[in-house]
Amino acid sequence: MRRYEATIHYHLIEEGPAQMLSNLAKVVEYMKNAFDELQLSEQFWVILLDRRNHPMGRHRISVGRATSTLAHPREVFRAAVLGSAACCILTHNHPSGIPKPSAADIQLTRTMREAGKILDIQVLDHAIIGSDIDDPMGRGYHFFREAGLFCQSVHGCPATRT
Repeated sequence: MRRYEATIHYHLIEEGPAQMLSNLAKVVEYMKNAFDELQLSEQFWVILLDRRNHPMGRHRISVGRATSTLAHPREVFRAAVLGSAACCILTHNHPSGIPKPSAADIQLTRTMREAGKILDIQVLDHAIIGSDIDDPMGRGYHFFREAGLFCQSVHGCPATRT
């Protein structure tokens, strides 16, 4: 029988005053270089937040292929529980540059929100990061809450705002 010990490692990626991820631009900036290492693969990340929306860290959940990656509530909320997060923001990239959500993206977001409700860790939003050059809207990102795909907040964490 093999026994494992779960640990969480923190690597300092930035030092400075705590900034609240209170709007979409700040979330995009926070994730700016996260996808650089594997640009041709879709990656799923979770941003762990405290009660005041201060980022506690970001955690890569999975790396997939050019058009998909797998993410399951078990992995997303393992990171959130180990990191003592009060809230989280889901994010993944579209290597095509077009940040339009697929039906699978929408279903995954619903599943994650339901799992978060059970654990009392609110999923504040889900961001898809693409490229402003390839995005027909010229923005390079898509936020589910901004697009009206989220209901109003049910827990204490404030929602991200435009």
